[in-house]
Amino acid sequence: MATRLIDIHPHIISPDTQRYPLDPLGGKRSGWSAERPVTFEEYDAAMKAAGIDKAAIVHSSTTYGFDNSYLADAIEGKTDRFAGVYSIDMLADDAEQKMKYWAGRNMSGLRIFTTGSTMPGQAPWLEDPKLARSWGQAGDMGIPVCVQMTKAGIPALEKLLQAHPQTIAIIDHMMKPPIAGGPPYAEAQFLFDLARYKNVYLKFSSRNTEEIWNGKATPETFLGKVVQEFGADRIAWGSNFPAAEDSLADIVAALKRAIAFLPEQDQHWIMAGTAQKLYPTLKD
Repeated sequence: MATRLIDIHPHIISPDTQRYPLDPLGGKRSGWSAERPVTFEEYDAAMKAAGIDKAAIVHSSTTYGFDNSYLADAIEGKTDRFAGVYSIDMLADDAEQKMKYWAGRNMSGLRIFTTGSTMPGQAPWLEDPKLARSWGQAGDMGIPVCVQMTKAGIPALEKLLQAHPQTIAIIDHMMKPPIAGGPPYAEAQFLFDLARYKNVYLKFSSRNTEEIWNGKATPETFLGKVVQEFGADRIAWGSNFPAAEDSLADIVAALKRAIAFLPEQDQHWIMAGTAQKLYPTLKD
């Protein structure tokens, strides 16, 4: 069993709203960030207790919009254990300058948030021609782009993947495909079809482990098929803590239970190896 564990999808929230003002993307703050916020220090303590070695912390767009200051300040001087995944307006004229600025603040990942609990549906940003410039720039800078999206955004995503093969896309929560119907998972075929793009990686999160035993689904049949299609070295785990309501220790336990059937090397990729490939600063 792999012993290293890296989390590529936790969030942190500061109680200091004077220094870090609330400005949620879409104008509506996420319920979890208001009801069960976790500071950097609290997450650090929780991850140590849960056996997590390192983390790529994802900026909370539904709390701070495009101001990544709290995340950048929190990980300053701690980049041996933490990477930062920031968000900007990728359609803005100054997107390239903002990308360079946050990269200079030790941020090594980028995220585009096109759907979520406070933004239902699929925002049209992936289709906007202005996105192509900053999307390509991310690849040129070696910055992977996390994409929170729905199935509706796939045609636009495919155009970006084809036009910019140097840019790595990480699909948040695997787009939460419907899997309760069980094998052969025809309703999740849209996810498997993306495997042909070698610049697509998947984030296997608590949102997925919450579903992986529902109905006729099992880890062996669903995750086994995902690994068969993509390879374990294109799958990385993320807790989604504290947006996910379970404790971090319980989230880690669910992960280990879900991947227990896999060979040790595949478990290693999902738990740590792929994360270190995506975020090289997290390498040992």
